Amino acid sequence: MSIASRYGRNTIADKLFLLGELVLLALSSMLASYIYSFYASPISLDHRLINALIFAASVMLCALSVGLYDQKLREGQKGIIKRVVITLTFNAILLEFIVFQLFSFLHIGTVYLAIASGLAALFLSCFRALFHYHDITRISRRRILILGAGERASIIERRMRRNVDKRNFEIFGFTPIEGDKNAGIPEHRLTRFDYQNDLFQFVSENNIDQLVIACDERRNMLPVEHLFKCKTRGIDVIEILDFIERETGQIAVNLIYPSWVIYANGLDLNQRFKTNLDYKLNLILAVLMLAVTWPIMLITALLIYLEDGRSTGAPIFYRQLRVGFDGKPFYILKFRSMRHDAEKNGARWATTNDDRVTRVGRIIRKYRIDELPQLMNVLAGEMGFVGPRPERPEFVHQLVKDIPYYNQRHNVKPGLTGWAQLKYPYGSTAEDAQEKLKFDLYYIKHRSLFLDLMILIRTVEIVLFGKGR
Repeated sequence: MSIASRYGRNTIADKLFLLGELVLLALSSMLASYIYSFYASPISLDHRLINALIFAASVMLCALSVGLYDQKLREGQKGIIKRVVITLTFNAILLEFIVFQLFSFLHIGTVYLAIASGLAALFLSCFRALFHYHDITRISRRRILILGAGERASIIERRMRRNVDKRNFEIFGFTPIEGDKNAGIPEHRLTRFDYQNDLFQFVSENNIDQLVIACDERRNMLPVEHLFKCKTRGIDVIEILDFIERETGQIAVNLIYPSWVIYANGLDLNQRFKTNLDYKLNLILAVLMLAVTWPIMLITALLIYLEDGRSTGAPIFYRQLRVGFDGKPFYILKFRSMRHDAEKNGARWATTNDDRVTRVGRIIRKYRIDELPQLMNVLAGEMGFVGPRPERPEFVHQLVKDIPYYNQRHNVKPGLTGWAQLKYPYGSTAEDAQEKLKFDLYYIKHRSLFLDLMILIRTVEIVLFGKGR
């Protein structure tokens, strides 16, 4: 499920889902307050309503942070229940130790919160099971026709195979266009008709909601009059780049052409204003994070020293050259998670089960504790909290040659976390770098305070479940 249509295209089904959860959470709070009032002092209706709204909003915020509103979440019923329980645990901590401490007049009681959490766990688990069992998304699923059956169109076929990838639409078929290259789309997926003369009639008769322009030869003369008529009659006409961007949250680098980069919306923000605003916000967040995480950092430093620092004299911290904003190099600061001689044979990509990683390093890398010293880089203005992860110069020089538009990720300040870290698992190859670039370019195009906040909230899921890097 998506919270914002801009970053996931809210459908009628999504809105019904969010509304349903909001009602159930408010109901859980109201029932809990009624039950609690039988064993304690009476609670006014106004007090109950305010707590119901606070409880519902807090639970939904915590659910977002653990990935329960991720449209591409691949979890069975047990996994969903596990995340619901974690959500309600986080919510209880947030309300009991922060919200109700700051606004004590709102506090009803710990027993009330426990009852409300229990009811919410039951209601949410049953509601989600019912919602997915009946596949409510069908009520707003768009019926699309792909104009094209060549290499460009085949990207949709290859990258959107899973049902979760196509939860917002169903593909009626691929229409071969003159000039398309053979890309191996199965014959049964092809929809052949006289598109030059009968496009509008065909679209109307088959209740097509959206046309995706995905032909290989861009200079090919599509039936412009028919496309114009479709658009004026309420049928959405969209280019494949925008379609993939909207449905996957990434920009298909291999489909980009120069004119798209020049004319695309979202790439012309006032960088000076944003840079100044970013630094102030990042400075405040960095100070708060240091105040909260210094005990974890102290324990981590001690463990690294005891494991191999004391015997080898290896440093606790590790400084590594990275490429930052505008391509300027800077030294990133991390807890050392590898042996002190890890790069005696030169720089190489870190892998998932890298034998150079120490026992302590394996743990702190999984939960991203090794990244905490980079708060000093944030204070120095070299990094922000959100942005593309900075890469090493040795790799950047080669990636710029091999991957189109790779250098564009240096047009924004690098970050501790980013859109690519949320959307793509751990990567250790040039191919992974290209996949992450697609998400980085999406972030650069759509970057805003709202998106940054959403990424920060959802980074909790990455840390909690040890996902990504």
